Amino acid sequence: MRAAFSITRVCFMAIVVAAISAAALGEGFDDTLSRDAVLRDPEIPVLGNPQGDLTVVEYFDYQCPYCKKLAPEIAQVVRDDGKIRLVLKDWPIFGAVSKSAAQLALAAKYQNKYQEAHDALIGAKEKLSEANIPELLTKAGVDVEKARADLQAHQKTIDDVLAHNDKQADAFGFQGTPGFIVGFFRVPGVVEMKVFKQIIADARAAAKKRKG
Repeated sequence: MRAAFSITRVCFMAIVVAAISAAALGEGFDDTLSRDAVLRDPEIPVLGNPQGDLTVVEYFDYQCPYCKKLAPEIAQVVRDDGKIRLVLKDWPIFGAVSKSAAQLALAAKYQNKYQEAHDALIGAKEKLSEANIPELLTKAGVDVEKARADLQAHQKTIDDVLAHNDKQADAFGFQGTPGFIVGFFRVPGVVEMKVFKQIIADARAAAKKRKG
């Protein structure tokens, strides 16, 4: 077990933007780190515009205060833009409660309630606990008993998703949550939305240049 749940795994505040090398997105790595595994994992629901021209991936934890603060701002940027595929990758580094929250949220996708589950947990004002996670999900319209049954039925798939997310986050050098992949740019840590919008524009320009 890693010492991930100690101070060394707190949310990383430094803002560093670096281009992702070809190797970091699929050349010389196993399938977990392939471009498709990072940007288009079929086991992870896509929010925003599934047909969008740019993919934004966020590695997050439901108990990360910075993730919680950024969530409505990121959602607004995605809505305003209209062409972003938002891929949320649960990276439960804050302990067992975070893992439970991530597992149930991912299980909720089998009843087409992932976004409702995600919004309820990331938007919770109180500290998450094993007791209040089901209450929050129920209020959001998630059938918790079905989610638990689906978690049991799809345990390996969900555990594999979390393991892959963890491996990817480590490979990208993220020191904590949140961490973003925006097109071919790596963005570790908290960033102001004005800067984030510029990163999105730069990522689109870089993608266009690559195609040209």
